[in-house]
Amino acid sequence: MRQMRQILIIGGGASGLTAAVSAARAGAKVTVLEQNKQAGKKLLVTGNGRCNLTNRNQELSHYRGSSPEFIETALNAFGLTETLDFFRSLGIVTRDREDYLYPYSDQASSVADALRIEAEHLRVKLALNTRAKRICRENGRFLVETPGWTYEGDALILAAGSCAAPETGSDGSGYSFAKAMGHRVIEPLPALVQLRSKEPEFPKLKGLRMEAGVSLFSGEVLLAEDRGEVQFTEYGLSGIPVFQVSRYGAAALRQGKKVRAVLNLLPFLGEEDQDAFWRKRIQAGGYKSAGQLLVGLFPKKMADCLLKRAGISADRTAETLTDQERKALISACTSFEVSISACNGFDRAQVCCGGVDTKEVNPETMESKKVPGLYFAGELLDVDGACGGYNLQWAWTSGWLAGRHGAGI
Repeated sequence: MRQMRQILIIGGGASGLTAAVSAARAGAKVTVLEQNKQAGKKLLVTGNGRCNLTNRNQELSHYRGSSPEFIETALNAFGLTETLDFFRSLGIVTRDREDYLYPYSDQASSVADALRIEAEHLRVKLALNTRAKRICRENGRFLVETPGWTYEGDALILAAGSCAAPETGSDGSGYSFAKAMGHRVIEPLPALVQLRSKEPEFPKLKGLRMEAGVSLFSGEVLLAEDRGEVQFTEYGLSGIPVFQVSRYGAAALRQGKKVRAVLNLLPFLGEEDQDAFWRKRIQAGGYKSAGQLLVGLFPKKMADCLLKRAGISADRTAETLTDQERKALISACTSFEVSISACNGFDRAQVCCGGVDTKEVNPETMESKKVPGLYFAGELLDVDGACGGYNLQWAWTSGWLAGRHGAGI
């Protein structure tokens, strides 16, 4: 009879709880060390409290990291189909919102509760309010020292999260543990985060929400682009399309490069349609002032800003605008340039880019290539995803693989 393996997991978030259930179902004895007073705390705030579990569109481009092949291999081993089967086994029914999948209850707490219920059913020990202080490997066994006890296990899964959203308990300690075991950690940077700017118009534009295309550049090199609702804040730019491109801006800024965002505030028009659109608008409303010409297109605060950027007085009669002025107005609307000075910090970021170098981890098992029996899961790895359920999908994928293979299956 095979002896029951003892698995230690540092971190009781999405990936840690998934690893615990996976390992326990495979017959292991599992202990989860969680420094918060409850497991799954960060899960409760995902998807604005509704928990966007995953996404039906699993194109690899939605995942980012230094090794796309690593991510692809892992997702092939445990992807969307396996994830949905897993949650059905927990009693979670999903609802589909244009490929974005949520628990039918629309409550993130349902997902956290379902994972905890299953973990308790499988007799997983949840050691709450328990902070890991030091880890080591002696005589083929892992030791995890906490303030009140030293835990021992045959395998150790590091699922301690990143530096992002520290109010949920993420403190970056997992990186230190990975380094202590000889692993390289690619510098973590904020991702899915707001972009800051020193442009003088922003205090006046504060509170505006507008559909826009967002292109992020370093010099003349396009780093990333997206489209959606952009939010103007007192300090810069926010909103999902800004979050989607932010990790590329963070990396470029960290390298000392200049970064700029270019907004297309009329994304519904193709480039070739812009001139005809404005010619017709001016022809139909030639009696209006330039300021009145923008009514119905832009909020007044933005209209004033655009006219100022184009060098056009708001009192000018529209029919008197020259070809050059019309082109300047088109440029102001479609190439609204914003110099980016910084990203917001880890306290405002949803996730991090960077983390444990995946070149040193087996993508099929999440096991360390350097230390047998050591596994990684979740945000701790150099993998991050776009908004839309991709970071949670990575948590489920990496957690399941780490737990199952840690249990010796």
